Amino acid sequence: MTKTALVTGATSGIGKATAQILAKNNYKIILCGRREDRLIALEKELSALTEVHTLSFDVRDKKAVFKSINSIPEAFSTIDVLINNAGNAHGLDPIQNGDLDDWDAMIDINVKGLLYVSKAIIPQMIERKSGHIINIGSIAGKEVYPNGNVYCASKHAVDALNHAMRMDLNPYGIRVGAIHPGAVETEFSEVRFKGDADRAANVYKGFEPLHPEDIADIIHFVVSRPYHVNIADLMVLPTAQAAATILKRD
Repeated sequence: MTKTALVTGATSGIGKATAQILAKNNYKIILCGRREDRLIALEKELSALTEVHTLSFDVRDKKAVFKSINSIPEAFSTIDVLINNAGNAHGLDPIQNGDLDDWDAMIDINVKGLLYVSKAIIPQMIERKSGHIINIGSIAGKEVYPNGNVYCASKHAVDALNHAMRMDLNPYGIRVGAIHPGAVETEFSEVRFKGDADRAANVYKGFEPLHPEDIADIIHFVVSRPYHVNIADLMVLPTAQAAATILKRD
């Protein structure tokens, strides 16, 4: 029986790579993202492999989340796998210099957005007593680094919610796990540095970072384990990285 996976933040980076690998492995895919042009392009690409449905909404918009997910057609309505991937970092400043709008964006997307999407989908998993939720965290959810303050706090919240979800959903046989990447070369740093491409590129200079496909491959491995196996918490670093701020650069 073909399974259906819903992927948030599917228009780039880890989300896009995850949608691609799951489509190649016969999952029906629900692509979620804000950038409609990218959703359309990815839908066209993946439709050659599997059935695809797109939802264009911002996870921080509570009404839009529930309206979009409630609009899913019958053919896609049984969601077996939820990939809570949508997230962002804004700014890298000491807490006293932090931008309030940046703080709101990180908390609204990384924490509240994950909660809204989960809240919209969990009831059907409870009803079936089956489902798998993968929360994409970060090394920033395991340790704090200078100037990372609110971003680290938001990813620590993801780590805590991952543990709490697993406890609360245990009676219903729902698998819950998190994957916490270290340095992955995506649009992440460009967003963090407000489009400063040079500053973003310097983050990955002198070592080979993880690539989105590396994390997507791990996500596929996790969701394809026999149902009695739940990979609950997994941190993945490039070989050059020992901790958030310890990197072996050439």
